[in-house]
Amino acid sequence: MVVFAAGTAVAGMTVFVSIMPQKYFVQQISMGQVDVRVMVPPGASPASYAPKPRQMAALSNAAIYFAVGVPFEGAWLARIAAANPKMIVVHTDEGIEKSAMAAHHHHDGHHNGGGHHNGALDPHIWLSPPLVLSQARTILSALQKADPTHRDAYAKNHAVFASKVTALDRELRSALADRRGLRFMVFHPSWGYFARAYGLIQVPIEIEGKEPKPAQLAFLIQEAREHGIQVVFVQPQFSAKSAALVAGEIGGQVVVADPLAEDWAGNLRAVARQFRDAAR
Repeated sequence: MVVFAAGTAVAGMTVFVSIMPQKYFVQQISMGQVDVRVMVPPGASPASYAPKPRQMAALSNAAIYFAVGVPFEGAWLARIAAANPKMIVVHTDEGIEKSAMAAHHHHDGHHNGGGHHNGALDPHIWLSPPLVLSQARTILSALQKADPTHRDAYAKNHAVFASKVTALDRELRSALADRRGLRFMVFHPSWGYFARAYGLIQVPIEIEGKEPKPAQLAFLIQEAREHGIQVVFVQPQFSAKSAALVAGEIGGQVVVADPLAEDWAGNLRAVARQFRDAAR
């Protein structure tokens, strides 16, 4: 439940988001009515980011903080909220059922690519268009309540954005229809919701948030060979060392797929092409 304080209805208001894709969503719905600031800058990891003092100071002018459930919020969200008691914190992941982080578990020489990551929930809900529709509705509601003067404009912009997201979802389903069951290997398991939406299987290299040990790497290399995996995907915010080792052993290549790109729609199209092209 989001409760708005009096006095937050300001045209041209400033809002904060945690990551770049959220900026894209808010801009699509606000269309210039809102100044959107991003807490985690490009290249930084939302798993471990610590807000800068100037960012904490800038919160004093913000009407809304849009949280999304990334790990750094666990340590910082209470302090972010305390920096401006008039600012409303909106959880855009509200109502979305999250899955456990994908991980490989090795038991007596056997592994399970569908294993789970010590109960940690996967925060990467912005990489699934169907889940973005839910986030967009939450963003719309928050903007309308904070700035009722532009309520109708936000509603119209949201309708246009929702239609674009729905069209993108259809486009990706069509592009990946003949790749259902495709396994793709990634270092950090960011693409679980995307994989679930389009019938793909994510194979993570990272083991419970850590670099894999030599025996675990050997299993991954064996799996890549068994399933004809020749591309290992990495993201700019994490080390590519283990991915490069696996790629070298299978005669494959390392390809960057950034889950935090600001051009959300263009990025998902590009990543879908990369996943599609990675299949033999």
